[in-house]
Amino acid sequence: MDFAFSSEQDMLRTAAREFLAEQYPLTGVPAIIDSELGWQPDSWKQVADLGWTDDELTLLDQVVLFEETGAALLPGPLFTTIALALPAIRHDKDLVASVASGDLRLSLAWAESGRPQGITDTDLATTVDADGRVTGRKVLVPDAAFADALVVTVAGPELRLVRTADATVTPVSTSDQSRRLYEVEFASAPSQALGDASVLAEIENRAFVLAAAEALGIGRRALDEGIAHASTREQFGRVIGTYQAVAHQLVDAYADLELARSLTYWAAWALSEGDEQASVAVAAAKSAAAEAAVTACERVIQVHGGVGMTWEHVLHRLYKRGQWLEAFGASARALRSRIADTVLR
Repeated sequence: MDFAFSSEQDMLRTAAREFLAEQYPLTGVPAIIDSELGWQPDSWKQVADLGWTDDELTLLDQVVLFEETGAALLPGPLFTTIALALPAIRHDKDLVASVASGDLRLSLAWAESGRPQGITDTDLATTVDADGRVTGRKVLVPDAAFADALVVTVAGPELRLVRTADATVTPVSTSDQSRRLYEVEFASAPSQALGDASVLAEIENRAFVLAAAEALGIGRRALDEGIAHASTREQFGRVIGTYQAVAHQLVDAYADLELARSLTYWAAWALSEGDEQASVAVAAAKSAAAEAAVTACERVIQVHGGVGMTWEHVLHRLYKRGQWLEAFGASARALRSRIADTVLR
């Protein structure tokens, strides 16, 4: 069996890396993130024209892509549309076509205050009446203000599509402004039925794999920053990368990321093939990749010394996205508990 990437996937990686380096260099992304909008709406049409929103991309294709968008800290609703919302609308060809053409941006609204906040949790206070009107409040909705519509979980359980214009969207202050969170209030908002909540397990698994891919990109970019600094910064007449206390930090970060990379690719393959170990693979990938990204950022910040702690440096932004990914959906501890339950069953 050939586990190498196809030539098309290698081309996708190269094209994505070149496009992001040219159009959204990491040095310019902070200004976009800190702007009032928090992203550049024109970028959505660009990524759609590149085919990044096409439903014909396989999960492994998307893993390749999200590694690159993670490394570039690309702000915008790509993750929320493709990872969180697309599986819920896949049965509706018109909606899928609108996403592919760049005419529809989406997010998933699932969490509620005071209740379990996992994607697959269905103890919900948000309701839909006989006329299809949704009432309730969702919290921690990623990129809600960037979306044209939201896939909303409601009691039943079932999924409804609500236009963002028919809801009240309020920003929440969080550390990571590259992926903003919002509270969303629905007051008898008109909606479109999307079916029952059985797709939520698929959404969670796919989202965890793509979150792991993003984390790999974050960790790789942080490690590149650390290697570049350690290769040029001199102290006591030598570049600091020649000192073991510095070099070992970077080597350990690299080793953690490579292990996480293998787990992420395994999870993408297992989920795509319906392998019996898919749930274990997904949990292992998300927990390992997110932790590896956070640890890589922490080590590289230490390698940079005082410079790594400054607001002007990009490292804190990579670190905050890594922390967002680590907290997203389920913690590493919770995911390892799932693995243990499966292995020890």
